[in-house]
Amino acid sequence: LLFERVGSSKFPVLVNAFGSRARISLALSQPDLETPALEIEKILHARPGLGAANLARMVGLLPELASVPPRRVATGRCQDVVLVGDQVDLGALPVLTTWPSDGGPFLTLPLVMTRDPDTGTRNIGMYRMQRLGPRTTAMHWQVHKTGARHLRRAKELGMKRLEVAVALGGDPAITYAATAPLPEGLDELMLAGFLRKKAVEVVRCRTVDLEVPADADFVLEGYVDVDAPLVDEGPFGDHTGYYTPVWPCPVFHVTALTHRSDAVYPATVVGPPPMEDAWLGKATERIFLPMLRTLFPEIVDMNLPVEGAFHNLVIVAIK
Repeated sequence: LLFERVGSSKFPVLVNAFGSRARISLALSQPDLETPALEIEKILHARPGLGAANLARMVGLLPELASVPPRRVATGRCQDVVLVGDQVDLGALPVLTTWPSDGGPFLTLPLVMTRDPDTGTRNIGMYRMQRLGPRTTAMHWQVHKTGARHLRRAKELGMKRLEVAVALGGDPAITYAATAPLPEGLDELMLAGFLRKKAVEVVRCRTVDLEVPADADFVLEGYVDVDAPLVDEGPFGDHTGYYTPVWPCPVFHVTALTHRSDAVYPATVVGPPPMEDAWLGKATERIFLPMLRTLFPEIVDMNLPVEGAFHNLVIVAIK
């Protein structure tokens, strides 16, 4: 659904872009979800003996993935319009408040980018963000997430800030890749490039030392203050059909907002299954099955039921 006039915002809102098997396949430029799974299976079968430790270093072992690293370009559509400092107003974005008791408007499809303070390795995760003010959001980094680990490590190293960039929209293959359960250290942009058979173009941010997809609709640049007190985030109507309670989260400070001149704001509605994320989960179920079979050859097939929201239930057929 494309909403062309949304309140006082000048930006259209796109929701449910991934909301069917046909649409998620189209978003990944694949005839069907089984196609990339079969490709990965062929790659893995060509290299017998790939164990769990090696699988985590798949980039170096599989030239098919290593051949599509991100490619830096000088300019990108994501920087058609550049707003910095006091020019930034997150209120200009049509951020949705979905459920009656939500704590405020939430960005629900953000691609949150940080770098490992030790190795510089990029991570892209999808963490909801509650808009708090014109230049601040809460950052829902659960304790076990990679973004939270980067923040803890930055504190241990005595860093004052952890730089963060958040992309919205652009190539839907990158949005999918941000949700995929990749081994830590494997770049999500490389998975998107593998699915696309084309390197993802990235452009350097204007105010932080990070790179973002050049065709993103919106980019929020900024930082999290390592020593700042946490803020209350929530409640949030979650996948379970219940509200996630108020929880302390770090604050993301926005130093720049850039966007395409024809930007469309992407959103997804989170709630009791089945919802749009059902098909993002089904893509992961199919695409990652060959990797699981490599680690556990007795697995025949698996089903991540939509009702389990892909976190809480799996049915496995084993030989």
